[in-house]
Amino acid sequence: MSGDLGSAAGVAPHHDPTTRSALRSWVLTGIAGVGFLVAALVVSAYLGATFGVQTALLALVVAVIPLGIVLPTFVWLDRFESEPTRYLVGAFLWGALVAAIVAALFNTSAILVLQNTTDPTAALATTAVLVAPVVEEALKGALVLLVWLVLRREFDGVTDGMVYAGVCAAGFAFTENIQYLAQAYTEGGRDALTATFVVRCLFSPFAHPMFTVLTGVGVGVAATSRTWLPKVLAPLAGYVLAVLAHALWNLAAVTGGKGLVTVYLLVEVPVFLAFVGFVVWARRREGRLIGLFLRPYADTGWISPGEVAMLSSMARRREARMWARANAGPQGLKAMRAFQDTASELALLRRRMHHDAADRQALAQERELLGALSARRVEFAGMRVG
Repeated sequence: MSGDLGSAAGVAPHHDPTTRSALRSWVLTGIAGVGFLVAALVVSAYLGATFGVQTALLALVVAVIPLGIVLPTFVWLDRFESEPTRYLVGAFLWGALVAAIVAALFNTSAILVLQNTTDPTAALATTAVLVAPVVEEALKGALVLLVWLVLRREFDGVTDGMVYAGVCAAGFAFTENIQYLAQAYTEGGRDALTATFVVRCLFSPFAHPMFTVLTGVGVGVAATSRTWLPKVLAPLAGYVLAVLAHALWNLAAVTGGKGLVTVYLLVEVPVFLAFVGFVVWARRREGRLIGLFLRPYADTGWISPGEVAMLSSMARRREARMWARANAGPQGLKAMRAFQDTASELALLRRRMHHDAADRQALAQERELLGALSARRVEFAGMRVG
């Protein structure tokens, strides 16, 4: 493995962001916030002008319901090494605003162009099957790719790729659901709204996340690859699979009737079950990886073998938090959570170093995390190992 644990042990960690880096972070956050605000105003104005404010608000409230199913799933997947909340919020807003707006522009343009050569119904069907999947999966996948390229220290592999992809796709589906629900209520009243809600929000709330997760897996594979070929081919392969899965689903929706039911039962349900199984496997795999890459620190005395066993199991982590709360109160619980989060970050940093995917600050970050690990242990247990 890369890195020098001996040298890490002898350096007291200290990290103070420079004024320039802090200012740059505030500026970038401000720019992103203003951009999302403008996009939100654009979406709100469009929905209000097209369907009316009351209908748009009704559709928004109904569209929130599937988020209560989808988002907790990806938060659960992200429990071992939670991504910063601000980045997950940014991923959701990218999908709900940026991707939704740009996709609407492309899809509408495609429909208008195709209507010059065919009837409106055929133009809608062609756009849904051949244009929308290519455009929408590219826009959602771009967020995952952007996180990997710009925030390498926050992107640790397949699990992170799935989380960012799923949250971004949930945002996209949220905005899309508002439009479809509002349109259904406008055209057919409460019955049409209910039918659309059942089909889109209850029967297939994971449709968009399942598609985009394929791109996320590809980017995650690329992030932990040592050679350039997987770094190029894995995201591309994930994107192509996402487009094909999306196109198949849209084709079934366009066909309607028995075609939709057949695809749903014979394709979508098995794919969803496979997706659930893969999510569970990915979470367990991350626990095993955390245990594997923490062992060198146990060998050098930074943590104990018992702590490694605890940190690699979510059930044991919960037991440790209960113990910390019982023995040291709320502050002990807070320190134990910080200890667990720091250990996960340290293990995944070690993994990136092992795959030669860490940056030049990796050793300094490693020393910082080791120091933080010891400090948190003192807080919840009043003892130091090593």
